[in-house]
Amino acid sequence: MSTKTLNQVEEQFEMFQILNEEGEVVNEGALPDLTDEQLQELMRRMVYTRIWDQRAISLNRQGRLGFYAPVAGQEASMLGSQFALDKEDWILPGYRDIPQIVFHGLPLYQAFLYSRGHFQGGQIPEGVNVLMPQIIIGAQIVQTTGVALGLKKKGKSNVAITYTGDGGASQGDFYEGMNFAGAYKAPAIFVVQNNRFAISVPVEKQSAAKTIAQKAVAAGIEGVQVDGMDVLAVYAVTKQARERALEGVPTLIETMCYRYGPHTMAGDDPTRYRTSDLDNEWEKKDPLVRFRKFLEKKKLWNEELENETVDKAKEDIKDAIKKADAAPKQKVTDLIGFMFEELPHNLREQMEEYTAKESK
Repeated sequence: MSTKTLNQVEEQFEMFQILNEEGEVVNEGALPDLTDEQLQELMRRMVYTRIWDQRAISLNRQGRLGFYAPVAGQEASMLGSQFALDKEDWILPGYRDIPQIVFHGLPLYQAFLYSRGHFQGGQIPEGVNVLMPQIIIGAQIVQTTGVALGLKKKGKSNVAITYTGDGGASQGDFYEGMNFAGAYKAPAIFVVQNNRFAISVPVEKQSAAKTIAQKAVAAGIEGVQVDGMDVLAVYAVTKQARERALEGVPTLIETMCYRYGPHTMAGDDPTRYRTSDLDNEWEKKDPLVRFRKFLEKKKLWNEELENETVDKAKEDIKDAIKKADAAPKQKVTDLIGFMFEELPHNLREQMEEYTAKESK
């Protein structure tokens, strides 16, 4: 392929946007058909998640939560896409994608138990179509194609959606999963939340491609790049991707976003690889500020609604932590017992050994 041809391909993936940084509509014809109540609900979810994120960071520092990956800055990318789904669609998240599965039905206290490594955090309630967050980078891409093919074989009018970061797009599973989905016309949506850094590695050092969205071309599926700080734009492209998926055309969505905090609370220091100028640039694009301005102009949001949402989030978090604290202390026999339906010989021996210890 000549350089000219490559440039022509890359030019097809210009970033899609509906609201600019000032909350002004720059793409009137693309505005999604959402009611005033739905617009307010989207804002509530983003404010709720921002408060939840702040509280989770505090709880982690207090030693009351285990593993936690901050989400501030990515609320529009996460919640705008989830809002476009049907309740019966399946979500296969990465480890940062807890908000999507909570708003899809996973109780908040179980999300906290998951963070603590407690087995009850993974006991997903009946009717909640989510898998637990994948720790292995990119592994959920292949799994999503499998779930999507299962839905197709069962004749379901539903899709499977998955999330990863820009680092996940550097994994072999990423290409394998998309290629398989394209070949077998799986009802799948692959969301890459490009927050510019795979922990500390900038996206420019991960790939020579101008966009991640263009990687869809090789898999024979649709690809789109969207402003991940614009919740309406994310909702719109995900809704369209869902419609395509049901017709047998998978989509790769690249959301251009930014995480304001560290990669995880496990010792990452973003000041070592991100400049204050870059942080300031993206803070001006804050998804909550942008959408708040849009709603205020439409008389759909005010300080009273904001405060009600903040209070609701704080109360829910307090109750969820209390419920998580009340969970029974995890035992070694719990972990062994859940590994297989029928334990192999070596695990039966371990079960007997630890059962005897725990009974003393």
